[in-house]
Amino acid sequence: MSGTLATRGLSFKEPLIFEASTPGRTAHSLPRSCNDAAGTVTLPDGLLRASAPRWPEVSELEAVRHFVRLSQQNYGIDVGFFPLGSCTMKYNPKVNEEVARFPGFAALHPLAPTGWVQGALKLYWELERYLMEIAGFSAVTLQPAAGAHGEFTGLRLIKEHLTHTEGTPRKKVLVPDTAHGTNPATCAMNGYKTVAIKSSDHGVVLPEDVARAMDEDVAAIMVTNPNTLGLFESHIAEIAAIVHAKGGYVYGDGANMNALLGRARPGDMGVDVMHLNLHKTFSTPHGGGGPGSGPVLVNDALAPYLPVPRVVRGDDGRFSLTSDRPLSIGRVKAFFGNFGMHVRAYTYIRELGREGLKEASDMAVLNANYLRVRLAERYHVVHDRACMHEVVLTDKYQRRDTPVGTRDIAKALIDEGFHPPTMFFPICVHNAIMIEPTETESRDELDRFVAAMERIDDQARLDPEPILNAPRLPIVGRLDETRAVRQPILRWQPDGE
Repeated sequence: MSGTLATRGLSFKEPLIFEASTPGRTAHSLPRSCNDAAGTVTLPDGLLRASAPRWPEVSELEAVRHFVRLSQQNYGIDVGFFPLGSCTMKYNPKVNEEVARFPGFAALHPLAPTGWVQGALKLYWELERYLMEIAGFSAVTLQPAAGAHGEFTGLRLIKEHLTHTEGTPRKKVLVPDTAHGTNPATCAMNGYKTVAIKSSDHGVVLPEDVARAMDEDVAAIMVTNPNTLGLFESHIAEIAAIVHAKGGYVYGDGANMNALLGRARPGDMGVDVMHLNLHKTFSTPHGGGGPGSGPVLVNDALAPYLPVPRVVRGDDGRFSLTSDRPLSIGRVKAFFGNFGMHVRAYTYIRELGREGLKEASDMAVLNANYLRVRLAERYHVVHDRACMHEVVLTDKYQRRDTPVGTRDIAKALIDEGFHPPTMFFPICVHNAIMIEPTETESRDELDRFVAAMERIDDQARLDPEPILNAPRLPIVGRLDETRAVRQPILRWQPDGE
């Protein structure tokens, strides 16, 4: 790997931390090893290395500057607008972080006796009830570590229930083309065949299409609502009735719940089981590898199959854990799941309250529609009608008149100081540009984003070359994406090794 990172028109020469190594420099001070009275190391030979490891040799100052410099070159929600559609990169309020750092939470040991962790168990128990009330279900598990993990758990509950009640898990799951991309993988991991349902010209699933595909071999339908086009599935109750009539179940992908808080409850629409993404809807951290949290909510029929242990409250008000659930699918995550995320989500819910959560969804929907209207003259809107939390555009107008396309628009936004939206998704839309502003962005920030999108369109028509060669301002330009996927460099190795 070269120590020179180059951009078009710029040369940024900075040695990477391992190439800045100078023999003899050190950034650490370790205690002497534990020796016996004779000064001999007492570690067994089998635990000793044959040769010393090769580490970068740098001073503390060099190490600090390296990592601070990397942080300055990174982009995050605390830096600027992060309009990833579907991923819901909303601001994480700092009160959440403050509460999660309370010593009683942050220093809690997962194996501590239940009598010592009553406060944590109470938070866990109360968060479950908040989520059940918000989404309209009768039971929930907080164990799953992310949305996809929640999907797997939810479909597994359906599979176990059908096996227990019918003697067979059935064979197929219906998945609309507007569903999240993880849904087909979830089906495969649970041993189901995916049957695709094409959405209508209006961007929603039609009951008649579900009725044609629904039979006694179908275990469930997985519906993302609002869907990945940013549209509400207006026929969801009728679709649920069709599936239920054949003995199937409705799985609701709750990743887009940010549009429904306080306005609608999936459990009231006929959904039997769904997951929530705490990082998407309830402002816990998202990105950077996690951790996430994907609680799964169920109706009464599926509740006996939820993972154990369960938190229960006794008549005396004290909390305990029980695994006395003979139909349970067992654990899906160690300990209590990602407890720190539960603390943050709990804080967010308590901070906003019932009316605040409702207002958050109202603002998320308003912001998305504001961008839809402001950008409609310059960019093709796939479904130019009222959307929910996100709006999907394409590069149709640019491709018609210029050589600029979706990828070029994304790269040009980097030079404008914005993280690009989600590009090329949903896959049912050619060259999609999916934008989700969330409720946390002000009108001023949205206007700045619109102005940037307008400048990109103007530049594409006047002189497209700068757009085709963007980005120019970061320390790296366009990467070889194919090579990055096929030949990733995941760790440093000294020369010759």
